Amino acid sequence: MVGDDDMNVNVDEMTRMQSAPTVVPPRLEVAEARREASEDFDALPTEIAVRGLDFFYGKEQALFSNDIDIKKNRVTAVIGPSGCGKSTHIRTYNRIYNLYRDQRATGAIMMDGVNILGSVDLLDLRRRIGMIFQKPSPFPMTVFENVAYGLRQHYRLGKSELSMRVEDALKRSAIWDEVKHKLNEPGNALSGGQQQRLCIARAIAAEPDVVLMDEPCSAIDPVATAKIEELILELKDRYTIVLVTHNMQQAARVSDFTAFFFQGRIVEFGPTTQIFSNPREKQTEEYITGRFG
Repeated sequence: MVGDDDMNVNVDEMTRMQSAPTVVPPRLEVAEARREASEDFDALPTEIAVRGLDFFYGKEQALFSNDIDIKKNRVTAVIGPSGCGKSTHIRTYNRIYNLYRDQRATGAIMMDGVNILGSVDLLDLRRRIGMIFQKPSPFPMTVFENVAYGLRQHYRLGKSELSMRVEDALKRSAIWDEVKHKLNEPGNALSGGQQQRLCIARAIAAEPDVVLMDEPCSAIDPVATAKIEELILELKDRYTIVLVTHNMQQAARVSDFTAFFFQGRIVEFGPTTQIFSNPREKQTEEYITGRFG
């Protein structure tokens, strides 16, 4: 028999559960406050259009029929479990794979009406599509020379203009105030977060159209990560950004669109708010709710 005390406890518990407020994941609140999910995707200008992209490491195929449109001045996040092809996919955009033997891509990656998998000037392509790597990778030279390096590769600038361009890039990367008195010191003497922002300055100094970020916050602390995320939101006004991340909260905080990869295929692509709140594919839902990956 259930005693009066037990009944009171059950009634109290039920009352508490019924009156408890519905908790909305913070990641969705941030994404919805930043950009309306109703944005007309087709009406937005496309920076890069990928069609039928396959990729091979030797005889082993890593990407299968990837199709995606990267929209101009938007942040596109690429998520998925380790080994699913996220980094491989974005590294086809600037053809960095050409630095390695036995790697090849087929299909089409269209930019300004040109298939960049064809015959193109790779130096100019990598100016137009800059890249930030997982681990901060400043060159073994001074802070100033790290940023000036790309400018010297692509432009003929006088000393005064070069200095102005370096300062501007450091300011746009939100690191100028921290390094303006260290311009002649080694770039690798900076903290991890500062090094990553220095690498961003180096990439944007050459005025790219697209900035690829391959897990740029995985090797830095939470405070530095927050600074990088703030910077991403500022940079997208001027650049198109493609962000590979394992951090789904990060994807929700900073991206406009999200692509979910699994085993070399794009399972689902859409507005970030839709992907995280109402995914169409069961596999996407299982991943974002932590059931695998």
